Amino acid sequence: MVTLGLVVAEFNSSVTEQMADAARDAAAERDADVSDVLHVPGVYDSPLAADRLARRQDIDAVAVVGAIVTGDTSHDRVIGDATAQALTDISLERDKPVTFGVSGPGQSGAEARERVSKGAEAVNAAVDMVEVLA
Repeated sequence: MVTLGLVVAEFNSSVTEQMADAARDAAAERDADVSDVLHVPGVYDSPLAADRLARRQDIDAVAVVGAIVTGDTSHDRVIGDATAQALTDISLERDKPVTFGVSGPGQSGAEARERVSKGAEAVNAAVDMVEVLA
């Protein structure tokens, strides 16, 4: 059985809680165990939590879920780029899958609500990677 850590961004929680539910459902379908869930303020805050989970011997992979909605500036792109790079670095440094179940940037709130399946996609990718690397 694959043991997962899950990081959930609370910003845009009306979307991210649905993403977390989709992640848990996908884990159950894949016979994986979500052993720990860490809630962080926003997507940008997820790398530290993901790293803490990735350090644990009892966790095989970490799935991160969040939603980045476009505002009046390009701030959403900065957040998305920085977070994706940081999570990639953690995965490589810890030699453990850390998957990016973050919708956006460049999306409206309505588009974010249509993409709650990103939570399930992150879990499926995490389980797939653990199986590939076993």
